[in-house]
Amino acid sequence: MKHFIFQKKWTVALVLVFLLAWVWLGCSTTTRQTGNEPSKSPGQETEGVSSRYGARYYAFDDVLVPGELNYKANRSFVYETPEFKAGSLYFTKWRLDVDSLINFFNYNMEKDHWRPVNSYRGKESFLSFGKPDRTCNIWIRERWYGATDVEIRVGPLGTKKM
Repeated sequence: MKHFIFQKKWTVALVLVFLLAWVWLGCSTTTRQTGNEPSKSPGQETEGVSSRYGARYYAFDDVLVPGELNYKANRSFVYETPEFKAGSLYFTKWRLDVDSLINFFNYNMEKDHWRPVNSYRGKESFLSFGKPDRTCNIWIRERWYGATDVEIRVGPLGTKKM
């Protein structure tokens, strides 16, 4: 009987160690940055570090993104022609203060000469900005398990009626 109890405790301890290691690895990053040089991902254009917190421009040179957001290249795309550039950039972050993220976008989009069109806040928040020839929509979703998804869509502003 004592052998069975010892074996059961050993199994529980092993499972707990495995779960803690799994959580710890899930919260760590797999890439390291050195100095002020941002890491480059495929399909990502970096213009250098724009602030001391590592905010940077990705595919669009007038949409600043906080450096703490993790770029997901497999869910993003950019379409470019000689006349315009359009696309959708996708980011995620674990445990993020959504109000500060919304304030970041409101401040920096206005600084980059985007005009606020409309917005709403809730479990899913939506920010819409415009320029004379383009539109930018930022969709922020809080997931039930603690992650936050950010999708930035930029496209031409259609003025032609068909």
